[in-house]
Amino acid sequence: MLLRPARMPPYFPLLPDQLSMTLISKKKITYPVGERLQQYLVEYDRATTLPVTYADLARFTGAYPLLDRQGNDTLWETVYYEPNALRELSQGLTEVYALLKTAGDLSFTRHLLADRIDYCRFGNSQPFRVRIVNQLNDNHDYFYVKKADASRVYGLELEHILSPNSITYLLNGNTLIEEHIAGIPGDDFIRRHLSRPHLNEVRMAKEFVKFNERCFARLLGDMRAYNYIVDVTLDFEDEQYRVRAIDFDQQCYEGKKNMYLPQFFKDNRAIVQLCSRLLKPENIRQYQAEERTLMARRARSERHRLKDLIDCLRHDTISTPEKVSQLKQELNRHHGTGQFSRCRGMGDVVRLNLKLMLMPPKKT
Repeated sequence: MLLRPARMPPYFPLLPDQLSMTLISKKKITYPVGERLQQYLVEYDRATTLPVTYADLARFTGAYPLLDRQGNDTLWETVYYEPNALRELSQGLTEVYALLKTAGDLSFTRHLLADRIDYCRFGNSQPFRVRIVNQLNDNHDYFYVKKADASRVYGLELEHILSPNSITYLLNGNTLIEEHIAGIPGDDFIRRHLSRPHLNEVRMAKEFVKFNERCFARLLGDMRAYNYIVDVTLDFEDEQYRVRAIDFDQQCYEGKKNMYLPQFFKDNRAIVQLCSRLLKPENIRQYQAEERTLMARRARSERHRLKDLIDCLRHDTISTPEKVSQLKQELNRHHGTGQFSRCRGMGDVVRLNLKLMLMPPKKT
């Protein structure tokens, strides 16, 4: 296996046919946000009252395909509304943007306009994407309106607490508002940027190893190439890369361990081969240890918030008993332990996996 956590068997290269083993056979179940999680969101300023809900946006009268600059179908549709409804929606959506960006300060909304609303039928959350334009300088930004799902909320919170990336989102009943995460979609990066002559391949490989480790430690699944972005930052001598998840629907839901390791998805093959070609086993172990150390530091600094979140998760249901049982068995084998057998639910599994992955190694 290419990206080997500390307690895995000895290193060996990942064979090409192993990349096709990780498949999602059925659509994920949507779980409601329960009372305990709702209280957590209120306490940590994630819950609010919104002027526009998902149900309001769902009352569009028609749609047409949205094409990219090359004329290809983006799988998004631009929707349209009756004129009166559109005026009300536009005002309400600029207020939502203000809640997301300026804590509800409406003095900045006079020159803002919601000039386009896109809808995606593909995916669990069936999101709306709202484009907000600043009429003073034509600059634009996006945010997303989605159906609330407890799995996704847990994924967003764990990303915010344990990853190097802060996340801004708001919840109101069955409506979830998320900020836009800027970057190059993973599938586009692999197709158009991975073979660029000035790409720093070693840095990209290192970042993918770290991303792989972050996903597995907190059990974030389904990181196929179109579910993450690559953020490219110009350094004074070269480029730096950050791989960021943008889809959190499969937070600790699946029963297969490999679902939580991006290296096992077929459309990540090119980056996995890059890692295999450029990184030695000791490099990979070093980068994994670096990322686990950073995650452990974040967990310590946010220990009270993380405990509150895990307590919510331990009392919640966000997967099926069959999947929980399968994951416990596979993680027992992976870590060489029997401790997962004592876990009662997915919250216990996440808690124990974080403990085993993030606790410091014993000094010899």
